Amino acid sequence: MGFSQKQNWQHLLLQTITALKGKHNFSHLCCTMLPTSPSINLQKLCGAVCRTIGGLDELEAGLSGFNISLTSSLVTQVLNSCKNEAPTRRLLRFFLWSRKSLENNLGDQDYNHAIRVFAEKKDFRAMDILISDLGKERRVMETWTFSLVAEVLVKLGREEEALGIFKNLEEKFRCPRDRVAVTAIVNALCAKGHAKRAEGVVWHNKDKISGAEPFIYRSLLHGWSEQNNVKEARRVIKEMKSLGVVPDLFCYNTFLRCLCERNLNSNPSGLVPEALNVMMEMRSYRINPTSVSYNILLSCLGRTRRVKESLRILDIMRSSNCSPDWVSYYLVSKVLYLTGRFGKGKQIVDKMIEDGLVPERKFYYDLIGILCGVERVNYALELFEQMKKSSMGGYGPVYDMLIPKLCRAGDFEKGGELWAEAIAMNVNIECSSDVLDPSVTKVFGPLKKAKEEVNLPDYTTRTQPLEAKTIGKNNKVKNNRKKKSNAG
Repeated sequence: MGFSQKQNWQHLLLQTITALKGKHNFSHLCCTMLPTSPSINLQKLCGAVCRTIGGLDELEAGLSGFNISLTSSLVTQVLNSCKNEAPTRRLLRFFLWSRKSLENNLGDQDYNHAIRVFAEKKDFRAMDILISDLGKERRVMETWTFSLVAEVLVKLGREEEALGIFKNLEEKFRCPRDRVAVTAIVNALCAKGHAKRAEGVVWHNKDKISGAEPFIYRSLLHGWSEQNNVKEARRVIKEMKSLGVVPDLFCYNTFLRCLCERNLNSNPSGLVPEALNVMMEMRSYRINPTSVSYNILLSCLGRTRRVKESLRILDIMRSSNCSPDWVSYYLVSKVLYLTGRFGKGKQIVDKMIEDGLVPERKFYYDLIGILCGVERVNYALELFEQMKKSSMGGYGPVYDMLIPKLCRAGDFEKGGELWAEAIAMNVNIECSSDVLDPSVTKVFGPLKKAKEEVNLPDYTTRTQPLEAKTIGKNNKVKNNRKKKSNAG
């Protein structure tokens, strides 16, 4: 669901490291800026690395043929300039050639920068080669490098490798296995739902997480929520309270999402009462539920098509001084349209506009698409008019949807009007003008008539038609007459 409001865990990790490290100097993490006028040497190297013709051996031979004074700064500049264009294998061969050409004079920060480049590209093989060389040469792995590597490895399904690097941080990579490193591996594991393994890491490093407990428990709560394990998520919240760490809005929203997702699959009737109980608990800790909290519930109610409960939650939001946002109105109007309550859905949209809320384009794109899908183009046109009144732009996809829909329904006149309107507004339309030609566009009949044609009587044995019963009765009378005549 596009409105699930999931947290960006990479951003959360960056906040965590910043909070734990304070004013620690991470200046070496910044990419080396390219000079205003790139040097000829940089142009030559980038041209060779980005060239897709020729093999890796030819690349290395070409690099060796350049009469260039190579420096570690130049190597970093080439990696930064080519990482979005050159294949990762050519980037890796360039870096290995640079190390050999500089006779291992590349610094630890150059190695770390290269590892981060390949981690961003999600190239496991390149990461593995450089990390292995880093360990063999007893170089230092920076904490931020480990954080990014752990995150990428877990995303690639290689959590064992991530845990292996973590266990050898101090001995092999000369990186402190402190609270920042523990938080990084726990975040990486929990982001993909490996909460049990993350708890094992926390258990074996309890003496190193002092001061990082709020970040650790946030991650554990998210990890169990990814599995929709309400019991374990509740246990984490209880542990937080026992340690004096008061769950914040993020924690309760995470638990609320976990609870609603579980009930959506196993107990839909418990969605509203159990979610409202959690919100009551939040208020007892002076944490007021926000529109995000209610939208989590509305999203699950919409997915199970519970219309009355959705409208009730919208009313509760208004009465509890938690003003619905445009996402709230979107979720309620969506379920109304999907269940055929078109008039009520239009009222909800009108109410949103009366409240002065300006939705994003996605609001109109999705709802107009739904209305076209359920053959209510008239409501879609009204909604499009409201979109144009807001002057938000981005009308092209809507014209591309409505014009063919109208023409295929036989309304070429309205389709032509929309086409002319789009041209007058200088809107880029991707659909072909052939759709306006009745001789080219195939017209489909209304969906309702098609359904009536298919809706034939049910001639099953349980409900036989009257004619069939009459025929059967007449046959029975004839058979009885035959039996009497034979007996006579």
